[in-house]
Amino acid sequence: MNNSNSQKLTGKSVNVDSPRKSRHTISVLVDHNLNALSRILGMFNGRGFDIDSISFGKGQQPGLARITITTRGDNSVVEQITKQLHNVIDVVKVKDLTFEPFVARELALIKVTAPASRRSEIMQIVNVFRAKIIDISPDKLTIEVTGNSDKITAALGMLRQFGLVEVARTGSVALTREFTGDT
Repeated sequence: MNNSNSQKLTGKSVNVDSPRKSRHTISVLVDHNLNALSRILGMFNGRGFDIDSISFGKGQQPGLARITITTRGDNSVVEQITKQLHNVIDVVKVKDLTFEPFVARELALIKVTAPASRRSEIMQIVNVFRAKIIDISPDKLTIEVTGNSDKITAALGMLRQFGLVEVARTGSVALTREFTGDT
């Protein structure tokens, strides 16, 4: 398979358009400094790995931060990513959350055109998505939506008809789920 839609990874040819290319969520615990983030971004860039989203923030332990990365690839590509992350200076722990129960959330702030005649329609959509109107002006509304990636994308799709003025969307944040239903 040597076409423009394949790439060499660890001696294997992998079709990058393959249906096996699934979304993975990786949690990385690092020493809290911007060099750690820079090194991780450099590792992804240098090896040609894709990042769908990345978030970085302080964790509960002093001096440590959590980075949540969403990426796409088959299992062998993601295994390479996790192995490479373990080698990055300042990385304390790496965990691919994909194959275990976890919760993930994103946040989007969406500013839409909102003339008085259409506000009730917008408010109905806001209610359906359990979103909030957080700012209002005579001709615009700013809406806060939180949830999984699909929910954010669906809300954007429904609000697009009113005219998107601005959109700010975070990356995913994720933690393993503690309760699994076992008693």
